[in-house]
Amino acid sequence: MAKIDIDTLKFILQRNEPDIRKINDIMHDIQMELQAEEEEKANRPPPVKKQFSIVLADNEGVLADKDLTGWVVQIPEDDSVTVAPERIIRAAYEYNTTPKGRRMPVQTIGEACEAVTAKLFKEQNVWVKTKVPVLAVAIENKIPMEKVE
Repeated sequence: MAKIDIDTLKFILQRNEPDIRKINDIMHDIQMELQAEEEEKANRPPPVKKQFSIVLADNEGVLADKDLTGWVVQIPEDDSVTVAPERIIRAAYEYNTTPKGRRMPVQTIGEACEAVTAKLFKEQNVWVKTKVPVLAVAIENKIPMEKVE
């Protein structure tokens, strides 16, 4: 919907409507709506700052030559990254209580990431960014100094 300045709207109404009282009533209604909208914006909770979670640094080489898969998730910034699996499991439990979940219950984290709705994840303060698993590469956590070709 296009936004228009209040003064421009008042000018247009004055140009097209001869009755001043009607114009004043319309302008009063608009002011009330704008005030209600501002109050609603003020009452909204601030947006949650989130952090991503999936990085594998393997300095000792323990994870080398292993296939690693995972899902990229976001959780609130001030939460520990260890709570993400717990929250996915809680969302899966909630999903399994729904009619669709009773017909086809999820039994693994992977199935939960694919089938559970974003609404259920949001209620648990976890946001799954990849429904299908992504391959993870274990790397040594340093940059070589000589040029690699």
